[in-house]
Amino acid sequence: MTKTFSPSFSFSLRGSLLSFVAATALTLSFAGAARAQAVVQGQNPSFTRAVAEAAAAQESVAEFYRTRAYAPLWTGPEDVARRAAFLDALDEASVQGLPVERYDRAGLIHAFRSAVTEGDRGRLEVAMTTAYLAYARDVKSGALVPSKIDPTIVREIVRPEPAALLAGIAGSEPARYLHALTPRGPEYARLMKEKMRLEAVIAGNLWGAPVPAGALQPGQKGPAVVALRDRLVALGYLGHSASGSYDRALSRAVQRFQVDMGLTADGIASEATIAAINQPPEARLKSVVVALERLRWMGDAPRGSRHIWVNLPDFVARIVDQGRVTFETRAVIGKNVPDQRTPEFSDKMEYMVVNPSWGVPRSIIVKEYLPLLQRNPNAVGHLQVVDSKGRVVPRGAVNFAAYSASSFPFGLRQPPSDGNALGKVKFMFPNPYNIYLHDTPAKNLFANEVRAYSHGCIRLGDPFDFAYTLLSAQSDDPKGLFQSELDGGRESNVTLTNGVPVHLVYFTAWPTAKGGMSYRRDVYGRDAAIFEALTKAGVVLDGVQG
Repeated sequence: MTKTFSPSFSFSLRGSLLSFVAATALTLSFAGAARAQAVVQGQNPSFTRAVAEAAAAQESVAEFYRTRAYAPLWTGPEDVARRAAFLDALDEASVQGLPVERYDRAGLIHAFRSAVTEGDRGRLEVAMTTAYLAYARDVKSGALVPSKIDPTIVREIVRPEPAALLAGIAGSEPARYLHALTPRGPEYARLMKEKMRLEAVIAGNLWGAPVPAGALQPGQKGPAVVALRDRLVALGYLGHSASGSYDRALSRAVQRFQVDMGLTADGIASEATIAAINQPPEARLKSVVVALERLRWMGDAPRGSRHIWVNLPDFVARIVDQGRVTFETRAVIGKNVPDQRTPEFSDKMEYMVVNPSWGVPRSIIVKEYLPLLQRNPNAVGHLQVVDSKGRVVPRGAVNFAAYSASSFPFGLRQPPSDGNALGKVKFMFPNPYNIYLHDTPAKNLFANEVRAYSHGCIRLGDPFDFAYTLLSAQSDDPKGLFQSELDGGRESNVTLTNGVPVHLVYFTAWPTAKGGMSYRRDVYGRDAAIFEALTKAGVVLDGVQG
């Protein structure tokens, strides 16, 4: 007798999503005596064999089914709610900017409809589990491996264990468990909302034509000013207006837009401002999708009730307490050249160094300073030559021309001084990348809109106030504490009683405190590379090319 499997399914429209609902329990059409002979540990032998064979290449999946004596997770009579919840989750995967092709929801539904034998059911069982593990891993920790896209994205990704994911979905509330896999922060939900809004903008061409001008000034009139007015109305920065002049209302709207874009907020439609206003919604949508992926990389690890948040394309460092920004300062980040771009990672700030000496990084020594010293041993006179033990070596005792970049055995150090490259204080979160936050004597750079000038470390515009804010958690007189160390003139460490988490991040799309959305330039080109990788992985956005 041929053993068959007879699933019966129906599809119903729930809201705007196609919801998969099993209309009847999955049943086996076996006669009682034949079924009794076929069952091994409660499962049909053909089903058990198909599951074992299909899962053999995935040890975690094979072990999962072995430990549950091959009881089904998706295809049994009691699994209706679980499979419906999972297929609903896959139906919403595109809303989160996930690679829906990777999970093949349509293929799974087709397999349910066409399954006939117990072997078919066993293979479908493993296919569902494989798709679930791929989805759960992607939604909880990201669809990509960031270091494979850009080696300067060194964020540690914590991947969920397959055994934990399978145990979780096997619980009694699968829909709730699936929902809990998504990042919990409010920014994730707001970015998804922005994604849907932008998709509607694209579908309806709601932003209209770009502004046909390179720059515009208050007081001007004409078609370009009207186009600017209409564009800002469409973007939501200006109420409906019939004015044809660049008046005060239009200037204020430009200023509000500039604040959200991280531009100089002067109300003047400069070339950079017009370029930002003319950014198409498709470009904004890409930023949002990449931001969703970046949040998944960060996972659900707590950022810290007090933490430091440095969004590199924003060129700002912030201290955040209980979700509220208590201090912020302009920042300078690494140059947009290889080996000098500031990496992305999280760590913990442990102490600050007051009146620091600057130990010149090896890469700078051999690439920049050694050639100068070989031409003139007295070059860069503000730097000391030191041996491996930190002892100062007289320049006259060193034949710089005798060494190559690989054989040069000395270091270079700049003692504490007003002109020290690190300024008067540096903030340490020891890491293998030799990245930290610090003061700088080059204050003029903070006046620029795009501030990518360092060798990778982050320079702060107001480092003393930054220090006072950090020390306020452990001292009634943080300014006095800091100044006493500063006035001593010697290099000294001030330990932070409670280490402060530091997050060096890169978001070109991020929700504002007032409920809007801010956008920034892709200064390192990282977002473009990530979006390309997402597209290759299977992310599809209607009307958007990769």
